[in-house]
Amino acid sequence: MLLTAENLTKKFGMYTAVDQLDLAIKDNECVALLGPNGAGKTTTLQMLAGLLTPTSGRIRFSGKENIDRRFIGYLPQYPAFFPWMSAKEYLQFAGRVSGVPKKELQGKIEEMLSFAGLEDAKNKRIGGFSGGMKQRLGLAQAMIHEPKLLILDEPVSALDPSGRRDVLEMMNELKKKMAILFSTHVLHDAEQVCDEIVMLKNGKVKWFGNLMDLRKRQGENRVMLEAKEEIGKWLETKSYVAERSFSSPRAVELKLQNSESRNQLLSDCMEKGLTITHFSEKGRSLEDAYLELMEQ
Repeated sequence: MLLTAENLTKKFGMYTAVDQLDLAIKDNECVALLGPNGAGKTTTLQMLAGLLTPTSGRIRFSGKENIDRRFIGYLPQYPAFFPWMSAKEYLQFAGRVSGVPKKELQGKIEEMLSFAGLEDAKNKRIGGFSGGMKQRLGLAQAMIHEPKLLILDEPVSALDPSGRRDVLEMMNELKKKMAILFSTHVLHDAEQVCDEIVMLKNGKVKWFGNLMDLRKRQGENRVMLEAKEEIGKWLETKSYVAERSFSSPRAVELKLQNSESRNQLLSDCMEKGLTITHFSEKGRSLEDAYLELMEQ
């Protein structure tokens, strides 16, 4: 296991930002940290990056108690830059601070400028960069020393749709070389990139696991039923129907008690003389599952 956190807690005075959080990240695994504002995402990332001291709990990195920041890349949500520097100068500075050998640094800088799409702007002052350009430059500095773990706080928040897609594709390639832990409010981004998700609310973990397992847990036994005739109210009397939502008199979404209930439902429909025109399992998106969990 690359990184583990046990009972990780951070308090600011009487306020508990992160409350006994447990987390595990494997090599070359991409984990998304999801949650509303104030859930504790940024505080968690800062503790795992070694930038903030936990109030209590334990973090182990590569089997050791102390976090070695040489092997961690970090991009904050709002990265700060020296506006008088050029992009190339900034990456030179970042590379030296990160311990990149001098003989390798120039090649790394060119590689990262290409990765960030900043080749044509490498000699321009950062003060004149757009928000998206700054975000891409921040990602480049976080990667320049080839860390084992890349920690990104809202990495695509400042990018346009094209830039967002490009960075997500890059992250898919990067996780072949390193582990990635990133926070995002855009659930579609998490679906495209991550292997596991951690859902936070009020500083506590609401869910930690595989995306498919989450969808199954939150969305199993939901079906869509449509008929030529009006379906009627007889479903209200059936114990195998946990929930029902009519979109029209001839179409209803049902949550059933278990998978065996489907056969009973179909049998009852035929007994009522209904001509079924559509019957299917209703898939659940990550957003559906996320919202349902957050409301619990």
